[in-house]
Amino acid sequence: MISPAGSSAWRTAARLTAAIALVVAATGCGGATGAGSATSKVTSITALDYYTDEPEHSQWGETLSACGRTVGVKVEQASVPGASLIPKVLQQASSRTLPDLLMLDNPDLQQIAQTGALTPLDRYGIDSRGFAQGILSAGTYEGKVYGLAPYVSTVALFYNKDMLAEAGVAVPGTWDELKAAAAELTRPGRYGMAVDANPTFESAWQFLPFLWSNGGEERQLDTPRAAQALQLWVDLVKRGSMSKSVLNWTQADVHDQFVAGRTAMMINGPWRIPALNKDKNLHWGVAPIPVPQTGQTPVTPLGGEVWTVPQSPSTARREKAAQVLACLNEPSSMLALAKQHFTVPSRSTVASRYAEQVPSMAAFVKSVQAARSRTRELGVKWPKAATGIYTAIQSALTGEQTPEEALRHAQQTAIGD
Repeated sequence: MISPAGSSAWRTAARLTAAIALVVAATGCGGATGAGSATSKVTSITALDYYTDEPEHSQWGETLSACGRTVGVKVEQASVPGASLIPKVLQQASSRTLPDLLMLDNPDLQQIAQTGALTPLDRYGIDSRGFAQGILSAGTYEGKVYGLAPYVSTVALFYNKDMLAEAGVAVPGTWDELKAAAAELTRPGRYGMAVDANPTFESAWQFLPFLWSNGGEERQLDTPRAAQALQLWVDLVKRGSMSKSVLNWTQADVHDQFVAGRTAMMINGPWRIPALNKDKNLHWGVAPIPVPQTGQTPVTPLGGEVWTVPQSPSTARREKAAQVLACLNEPSSMLALAKQHFTVPSRSTVASRYAEQVPSMAAFVKSVQAARSRTRELGVKWPKAATGIYTAIQSALTGEQTPEEALRHAQQTAIGD
């Protein structure tokens, strides 16, 4: 599965949005004619995603096929690497071969919906009740829902139970407790804490819980609350509780450090759980990300993909695709998919039941309740803000600038006054 922090297609989408709009206008987003066209019975539809890796590709293929059988069509699944998805959408729009059902990384939806290439889901009567507001926001553009996610993900704090017990350290719930615990857990050859602070969207994704939970906003990065959040990361590095190498680590690298016993705690996502479960000697737990003060609720970013129905001249094909999309978002489908992928069902009642059945996911289920879409505030401008955030992280953690200076620069260059 592609990291919910966003695929490289996210970068490409910003450059190609205008081009897609021109293609859509010129072609009308035409679909293939013949069997399944507006004048014939629909027997099959096409679906495009970026699940190229196993077992995700096969699992999604089985789910799409099952939903297709339910609504009476064969679903022909095509998968491309994440970095190729948006260019593929552009090419298909140009050649009038857009799929009937399209999966998008949720931060990409705004950019693609803006072009007119997608259809609002309300015209098909799809039930979106019971979805957490943040999850609906991830699939919404200008007040209309264009995509729904069967499941979502976010980040939390993983910790090594044996290391905490040996040091007599409780699982931290606040920033002060996190700093104290990280310092106490640091030993020769082992750091107390690890995050992904590399110069990519992944570090912006990992920083958002600290920014948002402290009342900071991506619209206005040059504020004391934003600086306080970045100062926390700076302090962890300065005090030796976190390696300076986090400046180059990906989320996969952070995971590897944790598994190797070179860090006692880490920020990461539930997609790491299958690998953690394979190590029978590793005793780990997971808790919500620490907050500034006791009693606060962490505000984390939503990861995951939304399914959409592209524009096409065939009403019948669009309706069949919408029926498959609705099937993917039925409670039974959500629950089965979440168990396969270690993700959180998007309907709140299903997520609560899931947390009882899979205790290792309880912290993620709890965090999703208050989670936000990364595009909620800035829409298509979010990638610029993300670039400003990870650039500021690099500057502050290397000591080139103070957190205040780094974020002021980010505000001026990425967001604008």
